[in-house]
Amino acid sequence: MWLPAVFFVLFVNGWTVLAFRQDKLRAIAGARRISEANLLGLAMIGGTPGAFVARQMFRHKTRKQPFSTQLWLIAAVQTGVAIGWSVP
Repeated sequence: MWLPAVFFVLFVNGWTVLAFRQDKLRAIAGARRISEANLLGLAMIGGTPGAFVARQMFRHKTRKQPFSTQLWLIAAVQTGVAIGWSVP
């Protein structure tokens, strides 16, 4: 039962890392960027760990506000939901 959820989370996190990488490369090239809304949307559907890893790996959007605050808020809500689910 949990196996599809695990695959989904792995897929979304991989997709998130690739999206951050692509956005960083586009920023360097001066090309059209991936919107912050799309990057935060990927975090919202489960890609938060991938977003935090990609931010450090590519040194991308680490100081950008309000993006950073919004990403931390998403992480906090997801943590709260996870804790709520684990408490009987």
